[in-house]
Amino acid sequence: MAKKVKQVEKIKVGIWGLGRAGYGMHVPELLSFGSEFEIVAGCDVDAARLKTFQAKVSGAAGYVDGDAFLADPNVELVAVAVRSAQHVDYAIRALKAGKYVVAEKPFALTLAGAKKLAREAAKHPGRLFVRHNRRFESAFNHIREIIASGILGEVYEMKLCRHNYQFRDDWQTLVGCGGGQLNNWGPHLIDQALRLLESPVESLWSDLKNIAALGDAEDHLKLVFRGRNGRVVDVEISGGIALPSPVYAVYGTRGSLISEDEQDIKLRYLDPSFKTPARGTASSDTPPMTGGFGGSVAPKWIRKTIMVEPANGADTNAIYHSVFMSIRHKA
Repeated sequence: MAKKVKQVEKIKVGIWGLGRAGYGMHVPELLSFGSEFEIVAGCDVDAARLKTFQAKVSGAAGYVDGDAFLADPNVELVAVAVRSAQHVDYAIRALKAGKYVVAEKPFALTLAGAKKLAREAAKHPGRLFVRHNRRFESAFNHIREIIASGILGEVYEMKLCRHNYQFRDDWQTLVGCGGGQLNNWGPHLIDQALRLLESPVESLWSDLKNIAALGDAEDHLKLVFRGRNGRVVDVEISGGIALPSPVYAVYGTRGSLISEDEQDIKLRYLDPSFKTPARGTASSDTPPMTGGFGGSVAPKWIRKTIMVEPANGADTNAIYHSVFMSIRHKA
């Protein structure tokens, strides 16, 4: 006789803030996990946005008042997708109301704010999640698998780049609103950089500039992390670069890879059977007058381009599945 499989109850979600993140990202991501989540409410100070939201999410309640939204017993999890400067206070309010919380990045704008939220989260163990969804990105995960395979040798440097050129003019270009690329794309790539570093940070160098954005916040930044293990991760985020660099570049002692667009990965690495010449065998003798500068041993390369297909099947939407597994299965 077949065993009955117990159906796990869906997590009922309320979305606080119905802008580009709340409506444009959280709504479609949650709808794609229809067997795990049900959107039951939305909250926004703009009644017109609530109307648009309710037209898309049939049966969802709409609130303009945050307290009434948090008092809705049907809401089990709150996705905080308001403006960056409000993330800490709104997440704390939701935690105090007894809700699970998925906080948009940046989860705080200051160290003091981060500590304040962490203190409150400690009173509600397992209830706060931060939407660092780029940790689940397919290309990022596939590249980590390639690094772990060892075919590139010892990885000593990596570059993470997000480039475009635009005259951006919204609130995310204003310092007073918590704008700037450090707070916008920064949480994603810093999170990736720290995982790729595989070591505590020994030093950090940074440079921030305003190039093309019409606000007063930086739209171009470079961060260079150096780990205690000697590995360097160079992060570059820019709204002022017209010819973009590859999204990922990884350099190892036996080869390199690049990914221009997160769809394909181009590799060039030494054949595993190739033995590199021993160090300490360089000569101080006068070299021949002709013959180049490459040395007497030619590298034996393997060149290939592969599609991005991580073995773990990760993609950016997978963060919500992980939230579900954590809440319902304590996984």
